[in-house]
Amino acid sequence: MKTKNITLKIDEATYRQARVRAARQGTSVSAMVRDFLAAEPVENADPEARRIASLKRLYRKAEARAKPLKQGVEPLTRDEIHAERLR
Repeated sequence: MKTKNITLKIDEATYRQARVRAARQGTSVSAMVRDFLAAEPVENADPEARRIASLKRLYRKAEARAKPLKQGVEPLTRDEIHAERLR
């Protein structure tokens, strides 16, 4: 897959938060933005496809937490689970 570089302008505090979050998840800010954009539902996607995409996002989030720890997975919070269901 061919990739393109983009430039984003965000404030310093948001950038620092993104770097900390990426480090905790064992990934990069670029990968987080790429995953976010790829996970956006298509306007006319059927409900089943959106449900499956939402579950995949939850699994990726859980996997990201497990990899840096190399031990038991820290469970997702109730708010994180419900935020995914609302997408």
